[in-house]
Amino acid sequence: MPRSPDTKRSYKRLPKGPNGGIELLLIQSVDNLGHAGDIVEVKPGFANNYLIPNAMATIASEHHKRMVEKHRAKIQAQAQARLAGLREIATKLAEESVTIESKANEEGVLYGSVGVNDIVDHLRGKNYTINSENVIIDGQIKEHGLFTVKLHLHQDVDNVELKVWVVPPSSE
Repeated sequence: MPRSPDTKRSYKRLPKGPNGGIELLLIQSVDNLGHAGDIVEVKPGFANNYLIPNAMATIASEHHKRMVEKHRAKIQAQAQARLAGLREIATKLAEESVTIESKANEEGVLYGSVGVNDIVDHLRGKNYTINSENVIIDGQIKEHGLFTVKLHLHQDVDNVELKVWVVPPSSE
């Protein structure tokens, strides 16, 4: 049914931010704008035509702002607890060493090489949850001996130096 010329269109008035844009709470991370949970100010067209219809953001009401602050406090407490746990693991790992048995020829050159995955497997065998991305090694280890490998657990935790012994198999 066509609208009569007397009828006014009603637009939903969105709350304006300090710079004249619309304040939104991001539901998911948006490139060049912010991460999930951030409160950002954008132009009305970007909000109405892209962010809100694609469920990437919602209007930042006072209720939402309070919820975000509570959620941030909870996440920050969890992050602090995780960081303390990682520091404890780093202290334990600094005292550890890994011994890997590998066959070699007469000159001591290994028939293969000892890499990141071998070190990670041995650490997992000792009940450490380490990923291959955490291990920093200069190339492959291709001979018997003592080597130092760095473990990067977190950006706020100092790198841990782990001693890796590569020895001949005990049956030889």
